[in-house]
Amino acid sequence: MGDNVKISACVIAKNEEKNIARCLSSVKPIASQLVLVDTGSTDNTVSIAKELGADVYFFQWIDDFAAAKNYA
Repeated sequence: MGDNVKISACVIAKNEEKNIARCLSSVKPIASQLVLVDTGSTDNTVSIAKELGADVYFFQWIDDFAAAKNYA
């Protein structure tokens, strides 16, 4: 592998304020990009992810994990 390998860590979440910081922080040392796809959080998940430098996108939950994964 060369030094220019890029890794994007993509996380799909809803109301995970208790876990999102630990999750994103655990991959931050190896990821070039943090992506959070939020499916309708009403807590502080989005603001915590943004504070950690994640790119935040929104996807309306349609009861289909594959659709959210493909969006991410």
